[in-house]
Amino acid sequence: MGGLLLFLATALALFLANHPVLHELYQTLKNISFTIGFPEPNLMLTKPLLLWINDGLMAIFFLLIGLELKREILIGHLSDKRQILLPAVAALGGVIIPAVIYLVFNIHDPMTSKGWAIPIATDIAFVIGVLALLGKHIPKSLRIFLLALAIFDDLAAILIIAFVYTQHLSYLSLLISLLCIAILVTFNFFNVKRVSLYISVGLIMWVSLLHSGVHATIAGVVLGFIIPYNIKYSTESPLLFLEKGLQPWSAFLILPLFAFANAGVNFQYVGWATLTDPVTLGIAFGLFLGKQAGVFSFAFIAIRCGLAKLPEDINWLQFYGGAVLCGIGFTMSLFIASLSFDTAVMLNWDDDRIGILLGSLLSGITGYLILRKTAHYTYSG
Repeated sequence: MGGLLLFLATALALFLANHPVLHELYQTLKNISFTIGFPEPNLMLTKPLLLWINDGLMAIFFLLIGLELKREILIGHLSDKRQILLPAVAALGGVIIPAVIYLVFNIHDPMTSKGWAIPIATDIAFVIGVLALLGKHIPKSLRIFLLALAIFDDLAAILIIAFVYTQHLSYLSLLISLLCIAILVTFNFFNVKRVSLYISVGLIMWVSLLHSGVHATIAGVVLGFIIPYNIKYSTESPLLFLEKGLQPWSAFLILPLFAFANAGVNFQYVGWATLTDPVTLGIAFGLFLGKQAGVFSFAFIAIRCGLAKLPEDINWLQFYGGAVLCGIGFTMSLFIASLSFDTAVMLNWDDDRIGILLGSLLSGITGYLILRKTAHYTYSG
């Protein structure tokens, strides 16, 4: 359902962006300014709707990622070292090769080369949506592998956002953020289980990071890692409680809203020059060719060297089909694109989105066809 809503939100954004009358309403809606805070003592924060979604709601999405990563490390797929090597190595290839392909097209331009991280991400919601279309013909082990790979993908994206897409730093704001982290760690140490206390301090950390130069969504990841999984003398896990509560909001509201606000491309201005632009080609080829080549080749080498094993009940062609699906980079790619270029002058704003749409669409269709073709070879128990 999450993948379906993402698709519908994207389709609606494209429809409105290309409607002869409604396209102006669509742009106006994204630029409406909202203010939150208190007039006294002048604690006000004003941003257009687009940035409230990208900086605010996406921080909640990243909070969920932080919670999921911590749970997977403690009790999930990443808790067993024997199971994490293959998706970790495959994810590394899925970061390096797409970035190299993008830079091949854009290395000559120091401004467009900043977008090298756009094609490195995998949108697991769309991937799971494609796998759902294939039903029980897809072995569970392939789903588990892709989920684990997506976790490492998210972790790589988080680190890149934190260390690469950081603007000029405000040390006072960073100091406040560090103080918030110290308070949150103290809560964890003393087994504080009230989630509202963590959220309250996390909100202050988000505002301080917003003014620090470090992207504010990192506050969500940090908060997710600090919220405790186990509490002494309590059977309720704050981490699991919050993760369960946030999942429907993320899948059914935050990600569809993000897609709606960021995916609208006016095809009236898309011509041969746009399709052959280095940014468009770098992203499209990076997602479609780079992700599958990186994921499959790095995993193949690890397996042939005896460092890992091919997941149970999967043949090489099915594994390759899963690698192709990793080129669906939609949500995280759009998010990194919003950080890569100067949106104030809308530089390459359509080129990056066209590249993301093309690369993701080609990856989704090709991966689906490969896996559908191999369905009769698949274990379905």
